[in-house]
Amino acid sequence: MRRFRDTNLGELLASARDRRPNGVLEPFKAYLNTRFTETQGQVSGTRLFQEIRERGYRGSRQVVRKHLAALRAGTAEPVRADIPSPRKITSWIMRPRDTLTESQDKRLLEVRLACPDITRACDLARTFADLVRHRRGFLLLEWICQAEQDAPKPMQGFAGFLRQDFDAVTAGLTLPWSSGVAEGHVNRVKTLKRAMYGRASFELLRTRILTQP
Repeated sequence: MRRFRDTNLGELLASARDRRPNGVLEPFKAYLNTRFTETQGQVSGTRLFQEIRERGYRGSRQVVRKHLAALRAGTAEPVRADIPSPRKITSWIMRPRDTLTESQDKRLLEVRLACPDITRACDLARTFADLVRHRRGFLLLEWICQAEQDAPKPMQGFAGFLRQDFDAVTAGLTLPWSSGVAEGHVNRVKTLKRAMYGRASFELLRTRILTQP
């Protein structure tokens, strides 16, 4: 707040103009740097501006010329690494590998090479997903032992919880039956009860449960 109070409007607008174009150009800096290197700097700003415009750039020509001048002077900032989000990495890990595109599989490989913990977590997560999909409960103990030995700490804790309820988890990964239907009915009863705000009698609740599908 002090900055906005003590700075005149002209300086604030100039600062905003200086910040915004850089953000617009950021996705295209890698391409500009590559083209600059390929041509040994013998490329005009107008030509590069036209090329990135065809690739979706919506900023001004002046920003491109400014970046090109920085490249020639050797003062250009390095391109920021395109780091995928944790959610995206998780989705790549949990999906079957044959459903990933070539680029997604390549990005996941880059992440695995950069972080040994993710590599181990990825292998164990995919193995566990295979146990669930194909009901291979007889392999659960082996998976737990592997996770407890060299997995990242969160996964070690998960393996410990599985060991505490080992028989039930093994049955869930082996038998074709599920408690999903019963849990669904329990949730329905709770929803009806909350909708009545506790003001109606048990008989009305019973009637609603029996009459509503």
